[in-house]
Amino acid sequence: MRLHSLELTGFGPFRQTQRVDFDAFADDGLFLITGRTGAGKSSILDGVSFALYGTVPRYDGADRRLRSDHSALTDPTEVRLEFTVGDTRWRVTRAPDYDRPAKRGGGLTTEPARAELEERVGDGWVGRAAGPRDVGLALGELLGLGAQQFQQVILLAQNKFSRFLLAPGDERQGLLRALFGTRRFEQYRDELEQRRRDGQKRLDAASEHARTLLEVAERAVADAYADGHPSDDARSATGDVGARRSALLAATARSDYRVEQAITEREQADLAHRAAAAAHAALADRAQRGRERARARERLAQLEARAPEIDAERERRDLARAAGLLRAPIEGADRAAAAAQDATAAADAAMSVWVEAGGAASVDATGRIEQLSADLARAADAAELERVRDERRERRRSVERSHAEADATIAGLEARAAGIPAERATLDTLIGEARTVAARLDDLRRRTAELSVQREAAQEAIVWTRTHADAEAAHLAASEAAASAAAEVTRLLQRRLDGYAGELSAALADGEPCAVCGSLAHPQPASPTAEPVTDADLAGAEAVRDRTARAASAAADAARDARERRTEALSRAAGQDADTADAALARLHAETEAAEGAARDVDRLQAARAELDRAAVEAQADLAALRDRRAALAEDLAALRAEEERAEVVIDDARAGFSSVAARIAAGEAERERARRLRDARDRLRECEGARDAARADLDERLAVSPFDALDEARAALLTDAALGELDTLIAAYDADLAATRSRLLDLELAVLGEEVTDDELAASAEAAEHADQRRSAAIADLRDAEIAARRIRDLVQQADAAFAGVEDLADDTAVITRLADTVAGRAPNTMKMDLETFVLAAELEEIVVAANLRLSEMSSGRYTLRHSDARAARGRASGLGIEVLDAHTGRLRSPQSLSGGETFLASLALALGLGEVVTSRAGGIRLDTLFVDEGFGSLDPETLELAMRTLDELRAGGRVVGVISHVEAMKEQLPAQLVVEATPEGPSIILQDVAVST
Repeated sequence: MRLHSLELTGFGPFRQTQRVDFDAFADDGLFLITGRTGAGKSSILDGVSFALYGTVPRYDGADRRLRSDHSALTDPTEVRLEFTVGDTRWRVTRAPDYDRPAKRGGGLTTEPARAELEERVGDGWVGRAAGPRDVGLALGELLGLGAQQFQQVILLAQNKFSRFLLAPGDERQGLLRALFGTRRFEQYRDELEQRRRDGQKRLDAASEHARTLLEVAERAVADAYADGHPSDDARSATGDVGARRSALLAATARSDYRVEQAITEREQADLAHRAAAAAHAALADRAQRGRERARARERLAQLEARAPEIDAERERRDLARAAGLLRAPIEGADRAAAAAQDATAAADAAMSVWVEAGGAASVDATGRIEQLSADLARAADAAELERVRDERRERRRSVERSHAEADATIAGLEARAAGIPAERATLDTLIGEARTVAARLDDLRRRTAELSVQREAAQEAIVWTRTHADAEAAHLAASEAAASAAAEVTRLLQRRLDGYAGELSAALADGEPCAVCGSLAHPQPASPTAEPVTDADLAGAEAVRDRTARAASAAADAARDARERRTEALSRAAGQDADTADAALARLHAETEAAEGAARDVDRLQAARAELDRAAVEAQADLAALRDRRAALAEDLAALRAEEERAEVVIDDARAGFSSVAARIAAGEAERERARRLRDARDRLRECEGARDAARADLDERLAVSPFDALDEARAALLTDAALGELDTLIAAYDADLAATRSRLLDLELAVLGEEVTDDELAASAEAAEHADQRRSAAIADLRDAEIAARRIRDLVQQADAAFAGVEDLADDTAVITRLADTVAGRAPNTMKMDLETFVLAAELEEIVVAANLRLSEMSSGRYTLRHSDARAARGRASGLGIEVLDAHTGRLRSPQSLSGGETFLASLALALGLGEVVTSRAGGIRLDTLFVDEGFGSLDPETLELAMRTLDELRAGGRVVGVISHVEAMKEQLPAQLVVEATPEGPSIILQDVAVST
């Protein structure tokens, strides 16, 4: 991380913007920040810390006086820092919250804290985060260091400088973790711990599962053998898992033996059941055949009784089939005769209609149709002209109306265009007047705001005047009380002194020396007082004096504050009183409202004038378009009138004596339709008479060769297809039933000859078969239960064995993971009680100590050497991160806290430089290109200071820039590159940057 520039505005002792260019010291590598005590040297580091973290090293408590006391109420407060992390340049701007004048209503309001983070992209800055919270999160990820860690390795402030050297192990661990990015080792530890817990959970679950399976298997044995003997061994071994598993294996063998016995019993029951069932089936079959023969005899008698009825139906069927061959000719002849009769009636009706309409009876219908069709075709065009006559006339009238409307619209537009210039002039006058009034709006608003502030100040001055009078009265009373109390103390002291002389004279004796002057003679001894002053009297009076003095001081402060506030309010009131200001404000509000109305009128009038100009342009365009349209309408009107005259001539010629062409066409079409009907009726009559004669001749020929003597006999024998189908079905079913019954009866007569079976014999056989079936069912159920029990016991025993085998494997794996997790976490068998991350950080700390000793040995002339300590820390703190100091003069190890101030400074400086070198050398670590050291050099003697400066000077080789804050004169002479902080006579400080101060 490298810092480039810092800007401070209204921050600490700096009121105006002060800029520090750190890049200007890149060539020197080492520069001095100097100035008188209190000028603000450390405020530069405060600005760096505030920009990055929103905090400063010197203000850990709630009182963070970041805003400059020299800033006016309207002055801003802001810090801006440019820096580079990796290859990216960043700029952070941050401001604290502070009070500023309110924009409305007077008084003060709090300007909230703000922050912004930007990234350099090309030639510009691109915002990446805004707001203190978001900027803090973004910088936390970007820098990788917290505020305290930053102050221990980069910003070595006055009260933070030796923090890393003197810090306990856990605090040192937090810093090293952030610098070297070793949190992954903590994650390794957590992951191993989680794996250990998960493995133990799996082991516990597997053990519980195995024990559960063992118990389930024992319950299965107990449930399967309620008689008790197969599970006796399992019950007797409930305390030993191995014995319980052996007992279950024995129960499994016994359950298999029981299955074998059940199989034998079922086979014997199956044989007995099959024999009994076969005997009963044979006997039942014989009894069934006897009953079936009786039913067959009865059925045959019934069928033979129906034979005459079936023969009659058979004869009726045969005649119907013969008549069916004549069905089509009979129906054809009937249809032809009916059609001829209908055609004769239609022809007579058509002739009657023709004659009634005035037609001749001997007319040639075909010739008349052709003549009428020709006449109608000639009249069709005239009929179309006649049909659209009204539409044509309406179109002509519409054009006439449009022409008249165009004339009227043109006249109106011409009149409107003529009046527009006068309206425009009127609007211009109104706009000018409104602008004059509206021009005072900003001045009126400004005067109103100023007068509002003055009125509020005048009202505030009234309040503070009363408050000041009360405070002055209280101050006078408190001062008088304080003076009286002080006088009382003085009076008591005087009395006490006077009393001392009386007390001493009471102890004098002639010939003995005086305790005060040593004289042996006492010519005028003082008389003791009547009321001596005790210590309690004096202490009480002094307490009253002190209390009244504090009250007087507080009253003086209150009076002074009220006087200052009254003066400040009168100053802001600018000589205005509240009543005068109220009257003036009322006038200003009225004038402001008038000006605001005029401003609105200006906008409205300008819009109206623009609308008027647009209307003028549109009127001219509309006039040109309307004149063109009127000319086109005149042409259309002339053409429509000529067309109408031509159509009337054609229509008059086509009417031919009728009221209209349509009437003439309707009469012709009606006559043609009557002629067509007469022609079609005559043609249909001829066709039907020919068909009738042919159908009758064919029927006579077919009837002559049929079994029927007359047509009526054939008609009577006809049956429908459905009735004929029913006869066929009835006769076929009867024949089939008769043949089957005779065949089945013959078979049964032969089968049951001499084999009659009684009901008692059949019942006895059924009972024997049922008993055998019950025995077989019981044997099957016993076998099923035995097999289920044996299979369940065997499966459970196998599952339990597999589960216990898995438990052993899990136990081995869990033991390995547990040992590894405990070792990495610093638990037994880890004798050092050091976790993995601490072990890694301890190795890094060893390298830091080695790098620090290279400089500390030189700066301390070989006396002091830092030693890394891996001793176990007390109270559960992080072990392995201790630092001790080896004193070569005594040969003993010392605690860093035992070093003197100067020795602590040297050790802390060496450690900070060693830390920076090791961190920078690590791949992926944080590169520390900028370092600050705030004070501490004043505690060094000249020789040691020279060694420390030589050490800092060696840092230039690494490209690092180191800023040193000190007021030591020797350092000013040794460091030509300086940043000087000076306090101006007015109070605020300024920064003078001179990178090449001449020595």
